[in-house]
Amino acid sequence: MSIVESKINIAQFLSGQGNAIPLFKVFMPEGAIEASAQVLRSGYIGQGPRVDFFEEKLKAWFSSPHLLTLNSGTSALHLALRLAGVGSGDEVITTPMTCMATNVPILANGASIVWADIDPATGNICHKSVKEKIGPKTKAIICVDWAGYPCDVDELQKLADQHGIKLIQDAAHGFGSQYKGEFVGGIADFTCFSFQAIKHLTTVDGGLLVCKNEQAFQRGKLLRWFGINRDGARKDFRCEEDVLEYGYKFHMNDVSAAIGLAQLNHVGSVLQAHRSNAAYYNKKLAGLSSRGLDLLNYQSDRLSSYWLYTIKVEKLRAFMEAMTAKKITVSQVHARNDHHTVFKEFKTDLPGVDAFVQKQVSIPVGWWITSQEREYIAETIIDYVTH
Repeated sequence: MSIVESKINIAQFLSGQGNAIPLFKVFMPEGAIEASAQVLRSGYIGQGPRVDFFEEKLKAWFSSPHLLTLNSGTSALHLALRLAGVGSGDEVITTPMTCMATNVPILANGASIVWADIDPATGNICHKSVKEKIGPKTKAIICVDWAGYPCDVDELQKLADQHGIKLIQDAAHGFGSQYKGEFVGGIADFTCFSFQAIKHLTTVDGGLLVCKNEQAFQRGKLLRWFGINRDGARKDFRCEEDVLEYGYKFHMNDVSAAIGLAQLNHVGSVLQAHRSNAAYYNKKLAGLSSRGLDLLNYQSDRLSSYWLYTIKVEKLRAFMEAMTAKKITVSQVHARNDHHTVFKEFKTDLPGVDAFVQKQVSIPVGWWITSQEREYIAETIIDYVTH
């Protein structure tokens, strides 16, 4: 088997094309296909009216109206760091328990990483560890909502405000999650979302940056498109007014926005399905700590989007092999970033991360799981840990 064939087989296995219950699956309604086709036939496929309309519709999900759709969640993080003033010689406190996309933009902005530890009961960054790591070079804090469960945003924002730095919430897993009765997005200084292929809401690839204040939003609007003011008066189509600072090609296009608009009609039911399956697991898998299975410790003042359903098990590798044999796809999803060579100069002791990675694994929870499948998954896990 070639390397290419091997990679394709792994991707199919995880996303529902194999014969096992998948961990991930793309949701794509028929309406999205027709909507994108209309844009493709229109003769205008760049950033245009569909993007504007998509941003307007997204406002219903957030407390802040200052939204910037982008070409990826990674771009949202990169842009948030730039707007936070992060540059060469600065430090950013962050978590290694995340996708590489969270932390690579820190290096791309010329800054250094300071790893904070996590709470092994949730997988989220520990605000007490963050407090200990703040120093004179700290310019921003990045917190990641593991599996869609919101971090301790109030405590982290308070720390940021006290030290005159910015809080960036990476909610790539968490579209539709809630913190103290409010949708995540606009609570922190900057909140970043991913609309990548397998997220609750996908634009195939895409992202969103929500800014708490209008000044950052207006600057970000320029920077996402080279620094050019697309709303300004033009003497002809290609000539623009003076560009004050360099920007990026981070904007979304109308094809992606058309897909996103169609997805918005269904994202509520997608979230409901994830949460229904999670509630079932919460009930069925409770009380198994003595058998070597722990659920994550979620507080009642926040509501996870449950992009993942993560559990902690003893003898992790044996458990994963047993589930694979039963045609249930499981995965740790993300490796701890601090062990990658690219981040080697920032390595430090992180006992919370150590404890979490030794046991954490995610089981299928998505909208595609039938009631029979979730019962089979739960019973298979119970049978494994009790025998």
